[in-house]
Amino acid sequence: MKRLLSLDILRGLTVFGMILVNNGAGHEHFYPLTHSAWNGLTPCDLVFPFFLFMVGVSIPMSSKTSLTKVLWRSIKMFALGVALHAWDMWIGGHDDILANLRLWGVLERIALCYLAVGVYQYYARRNGWSVKVLWTTAISLLVGYAIILLLGNGYAQDETNLACIIDRALVGEAHLYHKSPIDPEGLLGTIPSIAHTMIGLYVGLIVKEKIAISERLLRLFTLSSLLLVVGFLLSFGFPLNKRIWSPSYVLVTCGLACALLGLLIRYVDNEETSAKPRTSLIAPFRSFADGSFYLFRCFGLNAIALYVLSEGLAPVFWHFNLGGHMTDYLLSIGFTPQFASLSYALSFDALMALIAVGMYKTKLFIKL
Repeated sequence: MKRLLSLDILRGLTVFGMILVNNGAGHEHFYPLTHSAWNGLTPCDLVFPFFLFMVGVSIPMSSKTSLTKVLWRSIKMFALGVALHAWDMWIGGHDDILANLRLWGVLERIALCYLAVGVYQYYARRNGWSVKVLWTTAISLLVGYAIILLLGNGYAQDETNLACIIDRALVGEAHLYHKSPIDPEGLLGTIPSIAHTMIGLYVGLIVKEKIAISERLLRLFTLSSLLLVVGFLLSFGFPLNKRIWSPSYVLVTCGLACALLGLLIRYVDNEETSAKPRTSLIAPFRSFADGSFYLFRCFGLNAIALYVLSEGLAPVFWHFNLGGHMTDYLLSIGFTPQFASLSYALSFDALMALIAVGMYKTKLFIKL
């Protein structure tokens, strides 16, 4: 099928957002650029689930993939995530890195979800499994996880939470996230994350299907509405919570990502819409949108590579206190702490944008 620009754009927009929220300077940030302390949902909490959703969407887009390729790619991604933690500690001057190396993280969770859903898709293609099997599996994972939350004190913010108990038993406290008892990328939360990726896989199957774009959009917006309604209703018993990746959080974030993907397909990949003449009134807005789409596509075509590069550069910049010097200067000329933090984050993202555009123009596309 013809490559859909919307997929690259949404992936790029997500990576742009991940880099932005990960690189604020100082300790005071605008509320939308901070994660919820526990229950709740901020724009910042949408970034990682959107990316994981796109991992699922992308799986059926590739040609038939062997189990060996899925396994090898997962191993590389997991190892790269651990290596980034080690790099951060080494730059920060930590002693005895191996004894305190964090084993869970963003790339590690992506690797585990890609492995599980990639293996599922391999056997689904091979055995002709229907989407009923996919949804049965995804719903079973979410229901099973909901039961675990109920029985395992899953909403506790302390060491009594089963997620904390399992992680400490498997890898030890020294190898976990140290800013809270609950590791936000811990092993137990991988269960709903796999269901999350499977929902993305289903959306990818819809997008790939050889049907009229209007029919695809109808299915996407219908699915999005169902996910949002069920997710928000479920949140009355299981509150939205990124830290534990609650079932309601899965459904709501997948619903929002599905809706945004549908809108991008409608206005980017729909030839009828793209071919409409631009009036003088909306032309400036369309030109701005076209420029943004180009930038985000550059990000999207090297999404993992740019994320890894940003995570590698960030501790180096902080080692030389570039963020501190910049925010101190901005504060001295009247910026608020929030605007100073945002300015540094945007500057960092602008640097990554230059690299993204350069990679695109030189046709350098790095895939794991």
